Amino acid sequence: MKFYIHTFGCQMNASDSEHIAGMLLASGMTASPIPEESDLIIVNTCAVREKSEEKLYSLLGRLESLKKDKGTIVGIVGCVAQLHRSKLWDKKPSLDFIIGPDNYGKIPKILPNLPSEKVLFTDWSSDWTDQPIQQIERDSKVCAYITIMEGCNNFCAYCVVPFTRGREKYRPIPSIKDEAEDLASRGYKEIQLLGQNVNSYTDPETGKNFAALLKEINNIGNIEWIRFITSHPKNFTDEIAFVMKESNKVCHQLHLPIQSGSSSVLQRMNRGYTREDYLEKIDLLREMMPDIHLSTDIIVGFPDETQAEFQETLGLLADVRYSNIFSFRYSPRPLTAAAKKEDNVALVEKKNRLIQVQSLQKKIQLEKNKSFIGQTQKILCTGISRKDPHVYAGRNAGYQVVNFTSPNDVRNRFVWVKIHSCGPYSLFGEVKEFSSRNN
Repeated sequence: MKFYIHTFGCQMNASDSEHIAGMLLASGMTASPIPEESDLIIVNTCAVREKSEEKLYSLLGRLESLKKDKGTIVGIVGCVAQLHRSKLWDKKPSLDFIIGPDNYGKIPKILPNLPSEKVLFTDWSSDWTDQPIQQIERDSKVCAYITIMEGCNNFCAYCVVPFTRGREKYRPIPSIKDEAEDLASRGYKEIQLLGQNVNSYTDPETGKNFAALLKEINNIGNIEWIRFITSHPKNFTDEIAFVMKESNKVCHQLHLPIQSGSSSVLQRMNRGYTREDYLEKIDLLREMMPDIHLSTDIIVGFPDETQAEFQETLGLLADVRYSNIFSFRYSPRPLTAAAKKEDNVALVEKKNRLIQVQSLQKKIQLEKNKSFIGQTQKILCTGISRKDPHVYAGRNAGYQVVNFTSPNDVRNRFVWVKIHSCGPYSLFGEVKEFSSRNN
């Protein structure tokens, strides 16, 4: 049998798809690059925003012809599966299985019974379950995800994650280190530690915190860059900032979602910090690491957001000057506290506010990127540019996209690139030399 996996959503979903692919390959199946040639199609879903669900239903509609013509098995996994469970059969009765995040290990076992019987697994488990690391089918040969925790205990008013990923559970440090050491032995240069709220990580065996975990991962040989996502500002401590500063492998790059620049909106969002609290952390980070690159998430049009509160968000963007942001219009999500409130910011106003946010950030990014022209930066080349097959692509330590030319094939290597131009979303340059740490 051939399988195809389509992934919506975040890095955690991408990592989950790598785990699922590894299990299917280990069971004797073969991966297919396109759904039309597949016997099994798995859609890994995201429920964080309404638009993600709309894309899912659109895709499932297109896949129905394959099921009708070829008898292709189609199932969904992930957050939408966990959120809506058996109700999904009311919308898409042709689905063969619905499996939540805590049940991926059951996928190979159910295949012999499909499509003669439909399958639903959305039970929760409070225990951490490891998959053999040798079975993970990595999308990259140089950068890898390592999941260190799952779930969230925060219950932000707009966020569905506690209902789709459950309560926080933590992976033991020895298991995390085993995976990191295996990756290092196979030539991986960068790892990214994943969790819905990595800052709250606590080793279930020793009680060690996230700062302690970073120190231990930093001591693993051959790995050169360490990143982590996502950080909740209320759990981001001075100790974590100090470890970032002192570690020689933890990149000076941080995604720290603010969501709104208004303390009153943050309170309604149940974020657990104020604008002033957040800016104090930003000041500390920049004092410790003047070269740090910061990114964030912004939601516009949260219920009752006034024009004055929105202007506070624009003011914060202008003051912090992020290297990158992810910005969205608010959309109510099932089961959340905010869904019980009236969605009373008009859609046209939400769109207008989002345009203002993105226009301001585009200007800031272009100004910041111009300051890098003439610099020579260390870049980890991850492949060929999507737009030009004669140009390589990679990222710098700040996680910025860098497109560059090279006379040699430098994929999966570190190189030094001189930046000669830029746009608001990427830098452009040419290779000057190779890193001595590649061999």
